Amino acid sequence: MAKVAVVSGGTRGIGAAISKALQAAGYTAVANYAGNDEAAAKFKAETGIPVYKWDVANYKACAEGLSKVTHEVGPVEILVNNAGVTRDTMFHKMTPEQWYEVININLNSLFNMTRPVIEGMRERGFGRIVNISSINGQKGQVGQTNYTASKSGDIGFTKSLAQENAGKGITVNTVCPGYIATDMVKAVPKEVLEKSVLPLIPVRRLGEPEEVARCVVFLVAEESGYITGSTLTINGGQYMV
Repeated sequence: MAKVAVVSGGTRGIGAAISKALQAAGYTAVANYAGNDEAAAKFKAETGIPVYKWDVANYKACAEGLSKVTHEVGPVEILVNNAGVTRDTMFHKMTPEQWYEVININLNSLFNMTRPVIEGMRERGFGRIVNISSINGQKGQVGQTNYTASKSGDIGFTKSLAQENAGKGITVNTVCPGYIATDMVKAVPKEVLEKSVLPLIPVRRLGEPEEVARCVVFLVAEESGYITGSTLTINGGQYMV
């Protein structure tokens, strides 16, 4: 039986590419989404991947949603924590709402999504958890104290959880994308991309969502069991660690 892989924020952008790549690799992919019913329905119709709607910032919703997936599809053996938002502004202008929304969705969701499935992974002696962070969680970024704090937290979460579960056949890793050609990035004016973004990237182009997805497929494979607590950067050489 194919392993069940749940991807949060899995119907659009990088998440959609990850869901599709996992399906193509032979896993039973399941995509979570938060609110865009039209995009989710279109994604399901095009891919056949089941979609489940719940708010990853809400622990009860995650526990109930993941329980439903377990009963309808199967036990969750692979979890990709991909859901994320930005609410950019300079810190001295940032509202509490802008801070807490980003922290809740980008960081607290890792607890909300992982806690309901970790005990089952430990009991079965197998699990793969991949957390999608960001280049800005590694180097920081002006106007993104909330986002950078959340994405840096994702990396710390990964390292600690990896150590706790290494003896149970569970790996936990982070992928840090740079500028990827998603709708959000492509909405930036062309002249801004060409003058202010691409010159900072040694390969002189944006990354593709499928390139991030291939990293995830590599990390969740059974053959990748010796890789845990790692941070895989995919940023075209923009920030090297």
